[in-house]
Amino acid sequence: MARKTIAEIKELLVDIENEDHPLLKELQRDERSGVQQLIKRWKKQRTYQYVLEQQHVDMTAFEREIYEQGFKAIAGIDEVGRGPLAGPVVAACVILPRDFKLLGLTDSKQLSKTTRETFYDVILKEAVDVGVGIATAREIDDINIYQASKAAMVRAVKQIEKIEIDYLLVDAMELPIKMPAKNLIKGDMRSLTIAASSVVAKVTRDRYMENLHNNYPQYGFNKHMGYGTSGHLEALKTYGIIEEEHRKSFAPVKKHL
Repeated sequence: MARKTIAEIKELLVDIENEDHPLLKELQRDERSGVQQLIKRWKKQRTYQYVLEQQHVDMTAFEREIYEQGFKAIAGIDEVGRGPLAGPVVAACVILPRDFKLLGLTDSKQLSKTTRETFYDVILKEAVDVGVGIATAREIDDINIYQASKAAMVRAVKQIEKIEIDYLLVDAMELPIKMPAKNLIKGDMRSLTIAASSVVAKVTRDRYMENLHNNYPQYGFNKHMGYGTSGHLEALKTYGIIEEEHRKSFAPVKKHL
C-alpha cells in the first residue's frame, strides 16, 4: 500500500485527539521531515488547547461554587477607562449561560483588538443579558474617578432587564447594591463572567474613542484611547482641551485650561 502523502496526513491529524492513537504512533516512525514537522505542530496545538481548557476551568471556579449554593443568575461587572485624560469611564454587566464556554476569554487588556472584537460579538450573541453604564468626563470631574466608576457600574447593573440578578461578581469594587456579592482583585483574570464584562466595556469604550477621533483627528484618540501618551500630551499643548471630553480634574489636563 502506498504511503500517505503529507497533505493526506495533515488532514488525518485534525481528527486525532491523543498521543495513544495508533496512527500517530505509526507516523512517529515515518522518517520524512515533513511528517515530523506535522507531528510537532500537532503536539504544540494540543498543548495550547490543554492550556486554554485548564484556563477555562480555573476561571469558572467562582461561578461553579456560587451555582452550587443555589444561585441562578450570576452577573459579572467590570469597568474600563479610569486612567485616561479624556473620554468616559465605561462599565459593563454581563450574565452568561451556565454552560458558556469561550476558550481564551480573559482580561480584555490581555487580548488583541481583533480577538476582543470577535469575543465581543460572541458574548453579545450568547449572553443571557448585557448592560452598559457610562460616566462622562464632566461627571468624573464633579465626583472624582472612583465615584464615577461606581456610578457607571451601578448604571450597568440597572440595564439588566431580562432576568433578575441574584449574585454579583465584581472586579475589585464595593457597590452600593444590596445583593450577595464577591469582590475579586484582578477579577477579570479570575472569573469568566467578569472577563466577559471587561471585554464588553473595553470594546464599547474603544468604539466611543474611535468615533471621537473622527470628530477630532488631531488628538489621535484612535491610537491612545485618551491615555496620556506623549502624542496626546503634545496635542493638548498644541490644540488645547476638548471641553466636554477632557478630564479637567486630571493634572496633565489642568495645565492647559
